[in-house]
Amino acid sequence: MKTCDSRFSRCLYFSTGALARKVEKLAIDAWKKVDLPPSHAYVLLAVLESPGVQPGVIAEEMRLTPSTITRLIEKLEEKKLLIRTTEGKVTYIYPTPKAKELLPKMKSCMNDFTKSYTDTIGADESVRAVQSINKLTDKLG
Repeated sequence: MKTCDSRFSRCLYFSTGALARKVEKLAIDAWKKVDLPPSHAYVLLAVLESPGVQPGVIAEEMRLTPSTITRLIEKLEEKKLLIRTTEGKVTYIYPTPKAKELLPKMKSCMNDFTKSYTDTIGADESVRAVQSINKLTDKLG
């Protein structure tokens, strides 16, 4: 059965949930090369692109709670990909050399992920969908 044929197809909660599950599967498949779940990979990318970033900045950018970011950082520390330093009450996050070595593969994963949905729905539709989702998310607060 197609999602649009469901009796719940006019419900934003149902429709976005169905979409999120499909996108999550594509993302998981794309990030297998680096053996990281997508959420961990994006946190790591944020740190690789801004070494010394504070967890709160990552939380705000990714629209996740600080406690979720802390949990993700802890998992990445366990994998020896990130280190935390604290100066007074301020925490800074840095990538390890192991994480820096992963960067080319991570960029490949991002390209593969984008290609996986762009090949299916088209480049123009992909851009419009992402822009529309971002606008809706911002409007909903």
